[in-house]
Amino acid sequence: MDGILNLLKPPGMTSHDVVAWMRRVSGERKAGHTGTLDPSAAGVLPICLGRATLLAEYVAGADKSYRAEVCFGVATDSLDADGVETERRPCPELTEAAVAAALPALTGAILQVPPMASAIKVGGRRLYELARKGETVERTPRPVTIHRLDLLAFFPGTFPVAYLDVDCTKGTYVRTLCADLGERLGLPAHMGFLVRTRAGPFHLERALTLEQAAGAAAAGRLAQHLLAPAAAVAHLPSLRIGGAAAQRLSHGVAPGLPAAELAPLAGQTVALLSTDGSLLALAEAGGDPIQLRLKRVLTP
Repeated sequence: MDGILNLLKPPGMTSHDVVAWMRRVSGERKAGHTGTLDPSAAGVLPICLGRATLLAEYVAGADKSYRAEVCFGVATDSLDADGVETERRPCPELTEAAVAAALPALTGAILQVPPMASAIKVGGRRLYELARKGETVERTPRPVTIHRLDLLAFFPGTFPVAYLDVDCTKGTYVRTLCADLGERLGLPAHMGFLVRTRAGPFHLERALTLEQAAGAAAAGRLAQHLLAPAAAVAHLPSLRIGGAAAQRLSHGVAPGLPAAELAPLAGQTVALLSTDGSLLALAEAGGDPIQLRLKRVLTP
């Protein structure tokens, strides 16, 4: 099986747990996820199978969508509900209008400081490993883009709660977004729960539960639910390659194309497709003179 399965990760499992489960159920040794979801989070977790595992990092680079609960009045050390409470301040005065008015400042190109409970490495060590020891280190803000930040609902009270829909680029920490929203309002806040509703072309409404995936595998129909590799990297620019040039790809020979054709693609990863639209390889356009350099080859 060579393709990507749109799986619904339940809360309580790590992304690696889901991959290991998928290997057992499918019998496919090559499997990998395309972007970690926290154990407490649920939602879309695309699983690459077979030769499609070569695409994992590129599928992971697509934009994401989330639904998040923001809990105002309480801060935690992990910025989510799994952490230790660090501040509690009732805020019955908070209004829906005030929350809505704070969202535009967090939309568009922004800088985020990664939370300590993250897998980013600082000085060769992952931040969550340092956090478990009670250590806090300085972290460099990272640029991300929030394409859309909508307030879905607001529930006033002593500790108000808001629900947000977020469209964002890879690397966005929604828990940080929730805490930053509280900071803009002058209040402690943390993320209550998180559901990933989209990862690139994979949407929540078309995701298989673990039970559905297990049933499909037992019936020999799991391959029917796989998205083709070409569709999974449809967010990348593409070029059609045919004839002898396509055959040479299987031997690791990049096609030679005119500089004028490659110039608009400089610095980008490009999907090389066959004449029928199948994904043959991924390449990077660069150099002087500009040319294609193969990154991943999917042809047998």
